[in-house]
Amino acid sequence: MGSGLLRNGLVYLLIIVAIAALIFSVFSGSRQSPDIDISQVAADIKGGKVGTITVQGDNLTVEYNDPSLEPRLSRKETGITIFEALDSLGVTAAHLRNIEFEVGSPGAWGDWANLLITIVPLILFGALLFFMVRQAQGTNNQALSFGKSRARVFTGDKPTITFDDVAGADEAKEELAEVVEFLREPEKFISLGARIPKGVLMVGPPGCGKTLMAKAVSGEAGVPFFSISGSEFVEMFVGVGASRVRDLFDQAKRNSPCIVFVDEIDAVGRHRGAGLGGSHDEREQTLNQILVEMDGFDTDTNVIVMAATNRPDILDPALLRPGRFDRRVVLDRPDWNGREKILEVHVRGKPLASDVNLEKIAKGTIGFVGADIENLVNEAAILAARRNKKAISMTEFQEAVEKVMMGPERKSRVIAEREKEVIAYHEAGHALVARMTPGTDPVQKVSIVARGMAGGYTLLLPEDDRTLISKSRFLGRLAVFLGGRVAEEIIFDDITTGASNDLEQVTRTARAMVTQYGMSNKLGPVTFGEKEELVFLGKEIGEQRNYSEEVAQAIDEEVQSLVDQAYRHAYTVITHHRDKLVAIAERLKEEETIDSEEFEAFFADLPPKQKLILAPQPVAA
Repeated sequence: MGSGLLRNGLVYLLIIVAIAALIFSVFSGSRQSPDIDISQVAADIKGGKVGTITVQGDNLTVEYNDPSLEPRLSRKETGITIFEALDSLGVTAAHLRNIEFEVGSPGAWGDWANLLITIVPLILFGALLFFMVRQAQGTNNQALSFGKSRARVFTGDKPTITFDDVAGADEAKEELAEVVEFLREPEKFISLGARIPKGVLMVGPPGCGKTLMAKAVSGEAGVPFFSISGSEFVEMFVGVGASRVRDLFDQAKRNSPCIVFVDEIDAVGRHRGAGLGGSHDEREQTLNQILVEMDGFDTDTNVIVMAATNRPDILDPALLRPGRFDRRVVLDRPDWNGREKILEVHVRGKPLASDVNLEKIAKGTIGFVGADIENLVNEAAILAARRNKKAISMTEFQEAVEKVMMGPERKSRVIAEREKEVIAYHEAGHALVARMTPGTDPVQKVSIVARGMAGGYTLLLPEDDRTLISKSRFLGRLAVFLGGRVAEEIIFDDITTGASNDLEQVTRTARAMVTQYGMSNKLGPVTFGEKEELVFLGKEIGEQRNYSEEVAQAIDEEVQSLVDQAYRHAYTVITHHRDKLVAIAERLKEEETIDSEEFEAFFADLPPKQKLILAPQPVAA
């Protein structure tokens, strides 16, 4: 972009200089035009009016005897002397006897100026024409290179990323170590007749390190790395994507052994036959060319295609068959041990305070992926720098966790005293039900400081990672969600819009328990409804009913029953422990934030949680 601006600026400068030269030549020419003709000079000589004639080349300066007359300019013919010119006009020697002739120095600068005035505009117009031709050629070259691959090439001479920079994915490393070994020593496999997988598809949620893992494979193998996004293949012109695919694989074959990495391959790899335009769709032509090119590799062609996607369910089956992407590497969300190793990678080179406990941070960031952890460490470093600290302490890490999860604090927000009291009791209700309901996650922090879009928040952190959620834990979550709404109703005998998000989560969770997880005693272990999605959009657009209206009514009744059951439990807990609710809310109004130790001190006189049993209980009047 900078070179284009410089080139355009030079062209404009040439145009301005050419115009200035033309104007200068016009005005300079007008100043050199003679005042009187040579014949008039001869007539004045004959009349005895002329006193001195200065000759400078072909230019004549005529000075008169009469002081009141100013000198006049004239010009003689080129190639003859002044005397020959006057003699041809009838001026005799007698007429010239009283006239003084002076010869001036040759006008070298004037001649050069005239020469430059004549040549410079030609040169400038020639340069302008040259730049215009070059510009036209550049446009033609762009048109000719429209179908060329736009892949970015990284050489493997100086790897910046290796397997040491990727943590929390040990199984994926083991799978990809074979790819690295094949690229380093292909003869070891070829001699045994083994064939390395031509394509490796990395699957996982966004931010799990799929692209980083591909770069690490390239760095470990020390081979060229061609990186391109799936969306860079497709243009509005039909056939351009297929042409770019052909050019990409031609470059890869010329630079083998190498790695071709296609990020977000689902942009061109979705199911065929379901897009707009049918089989003539540009995206489908690009996908067809990818399939052909991957089949065209020979056994001795050391080119490995790696791709990444977080939507493997919408990829075309032809991409996933053996011979193409026949190896699938899953990068899932890391457990706490993996998160701790990822933290160790991202805190390299950063000064840490002595109170920083990476294991505690890892256990408190359940659900975080690699990108979240990188953002967490960066936010902690920014907070420490903002406070003029020399090292990052545990306080910054804890605040960074909350900032990443819920957004930045909004301490400057002005809240009315009545609204502050409602928020305090709302959050105290959530926390109280969570503490008194066995099977729920421990309360880590309660705050009425606005963060993100929330007016306050109750932070519950699981004690360990889990992949399975029981029915009793789901019921406990429903009760905790409703705790804020119930607290408002009991204390103020009124309800507000503060529980709108809680009610959405309650309804969504209860419906999922009935329709997806088979946790309804009445309907049994059956799932209801089938998701519909447009493949070319890759997005769910609705749910197809595979059940009758009677079953739909039964589903609604079961959802309502689960919500009512959780509501009664929350109502009972808050009613029986109203003194705890008031104490927590009053402390929140004073200090705005309560940590886990201070919160647990309110329940020192109560036994620990028991097994969760939510039986229908009468609602107190």
